[in-house]
Amino acid sequence: MEEIKLPKVDIESLENKKLKEISETTQYCILQKEEWNSGKMQDVEFEQCYFKEIILQNGTIEKVTFKDTRFENCDFSNTNFTNSSLIRCEFKNCKLAGCDFSEDRFYHVTFTQTNANYINLARASMENVLWKDTQIRNGYFQETKIKKLFFENVDLTQAQFFKTSLKEIDLSKSKIEQIAISIEDIRGAIIDSWQAIDLLYLLGVKLK
Repeated sequence: MEEIKLPKVDIESLENKKLKEISETTQYCILQKEEWNSGKMQDVEFEQCYFKEIILQNGTIEKVTFKDTRFENCDFSNTNFTNSSLIRCEFKNCKLAGCDFSEDRFYHVTFTQTNANYINLARASMENVLWKDTQIRNGYFQETKIKKLFFENVDLTQAQFFKTSLKEIDLSKSKIEQIAISIEDIRGAIIDSWQAIDLLYLLGVKLK
């Protein structure tokens, strides 16, 4: 998608480093095949880095900035990413189930083939973000600021939207069964005709 800027990472020139040893600004490195469950990081900045097959479940990544960073085949399930920034980042075939991204900033970020079920995006700011071939079942959006958000073949089943406007957001290629949303927040969204049945509950009517 032309509007999304991909991370600038020259994988062949990256230096191998260990995630457990990171404590400051880290540039031009590759972190791979490492398991650090319940690990903690704070006030760290990554730039032009590549995370590959990293397992960091139930961890804490607080006030961390990722710039021009790629994540591939990583498992961050139930990790806390609060108050962090992601700028020109890409997640591919990752597990983000149960992750807390509340109050985070996303700018030019793509998620493809990723499990983001039960993700928390409350009060996050998302600009130029693409979700593609991804699951966000039971995802939580509250007071989430959205600008140029794209969904392509995304499962939003039972996702919850509160005070998060989806005006001009195209949902027509995604699943929206049993989503929790108000009339005000769904107003102006783009849906397919067959999806209208999933929103009839907002009108207080039943099909016979």
